[in-house]
Amino acid sequence: MATKEFFVSAYEGAPPPWDLGRPQADLVRVFDEIGISGSAVDLGCGTGENVLELARRGLDAWGVDSTAFAIAAAEKKRDARGLTATFVQGDALDLRALGRRFDTVLDCGLFHVIAEEERLRYLSELPHVLPPGGRFLMLGFQTSTAERGPRGYSPEELRKYLAGYREVLIRPATYERNDSAEGSPAWLSIFERM
Repeated sequence: MATKEFFVSAYEGAPPPWDLGRPQADLVRVFDEIGISGSAVDLGCGTGENVLELARRGLDAWGVDSTAFAIAAAEKKRDARGLTATFVQGDALDLRALGRRFDTVLDCGLFHVIAEEERLRYLSELPHVLPPGGRFLMLGFQTSTAERGPRGYSPEELRKYLAGYREVLIRPATYERNDSAEGSPAWLSIFERM
């Protein structure tokens, strides 16, 4: 996984590539498509744009990020927009600490950067926040052979990782970035916990 220090330093100076100043367009489309409602938590929420979109739609919206700067920026945006959302500085590898469950767990760009052993731990933590019938909604990079950057994943890998879940959809998408007009090839997926 990119180290915690990497993410802390990424917010120094210009916004990092994943910080668009708005929610990811493919997520907004799928929120509409599935009529997202209830409660949701975004793991690795960064400065909170996806969480704030969920809050704007009336959801009980939470965001978790390990970076204090990102959480402070998200809270500032929330207050400026007059929205209600909860932001927690925390660890996606210790979800039990949140002490509650959500109808939807969102991952936009976290799973695709973590190492194999962290992926397995992350998946073992999901049941602490996602009850049976809950949705795991993810947007992340397609598999990459690049020496640097997120390693991504394939649909086949997702199906193996989430073998105990019901596949709702996996489809090609774009992970938008502020340093690339075309973005990066990604997968948009929804799995339901059985």
